[in-house]
Amino acid sequence: MSDYMIRATGFDGNVRIFAARTTEIVEELRRRHDTWNTATAALGRTLTVATMMGAMLKGDEHLSVKIKGGGPIGQIVAEANAKGEARATITNPHVHFELNDKGKLDVARAVGTDGFLYVTKDLGLREPYQGSVPIVSGEIGEDFSYYFVVSEQTPSAVGVGVLVHPDEGYVLASGGFILQLLPGTPEAAIAQIEQRISHLPQVSRMIGEGLTPEQIIAKIVDDPKFLSRMNITFACTCSEEKVSNMLITLGKDELNHLIEEQEGAEVHCHFCNERYYFDKLALEQFLKEM
Repeated sequence: MSDYMIRATGFDGNVRIFAARTTEIVEELRRRHDTWNTATAALGRTLTVATMMGAMLKGDEHLSVKIKGGGPIGQIVAEANAKGEARATITNPHVHFELNDKGKLDVARAVGTDGFLYVTKDLGLREPYQGSVPIVSGEIGEDFSYYFVVSEQTPSAVGVGVLVHPDEGYVLASGGFILQLLPGTPEAAIAQIEQRISHLPQVSRMIGEGLTPEQIIAKIVDDPKFLSRMNITFACTCSEEKVSNMLITLGKDELNHLIEEQEGAEVHCHFCNERYYFDKLALEQFLKEM
């Protein structure tokens, strides 16, 4: 089953909900960044929420989320757009701890709780929208729930999970959901939603057992109305052409320095881990074009 996301409404249109399967894209991130188990879970949870937030945008709009909690994994950055394309990076991929007292990967210990969650949205306006909140748990899902309530004034429940093979380290299942209450949601509906979410199995477990995003939504809301489906794919915006243009903008003095001191240049993209190498002849050609 490929990765995809479903957007739906429920409880007579009083709530909107997004649910996604992200197993393949999180596994690709694991391979590209060589993340260890706990770091994989933290990176995957963040990427999953970012893709669902991207689905709330339209056209060419896109967003970036940053989690900087002071923990050993450093900083997590994930970017997504309204087309289901996403990428992510992590400062320290080689972080893993023993399971916590709930028998789960100790993401909170890896992320830390002394820091902030940042969201930047490029909505095509003169200035991007920026919001931030303190990290409240380091578990990612709870932190984004807090962000929606405080920064966007939208009561929300966020559930995300990543199941990693304990020995081999590859991603067995990954996914999540975001449920948001619209103005005027009846108290009875809110109480029912809270009860269902409190008894909901772990998201990674449901994905691992083969449940689809549609089936996860149906476990949370009554008579869901499915509005759209979107494929989720890994996509990095770097390219050899963009890197070439970046090197040209360094100017003649810096290019001459690279030619004389290093006889070439290597540029590393932290999102996809690709490396672009330009030898002495390539840099000399850039000088001629200038």
